[in-house]
Amino acid sequence: MKPLKLLLVILSFAFVNTAISQTVYTTKTGEKYHTSSCRYLKYSKKAYTLEKAKALGFSACSVCKPNTQTSATNGLLENKQSTTPVRTVTAKQCTGKTKAKKRCKRKTKNANQRCYQH
Repeated sequence: MKPLKLLLVILSFAFVNTAISQTVYTTKTGEKYHTSSCRYLKYSKKAYTLEKAKALGFSACSVCKPNTQTSATNGLLENKQSTTPVRTVTAKQCTGKTKAKKRCKRKTKNANQRCYQH
């Protein structure tokens, strides 16, 4: 019975240590560590704990700031960045007419759907 309790206590300490450590990410060739939502991790990322990344000589990214954590979480979770909706504009065919009374073939992103010639 006592060995079972001892094992349970050891496992609980191991779980607490892994829950407190912050996971950061690095790129294959970079010298900085990032949060999971950083724009620099678009093509490659490798996960490390914050302590291991510092021990390997990586420094913090100035864009995502992985060292800053919210005070409400007491450092248990990563700082979530606010995401603003990005309006994507796709190019459409110009609605202008040529001299031959045909529709223009150029693409445009203007709100009035006219290219630079119309």
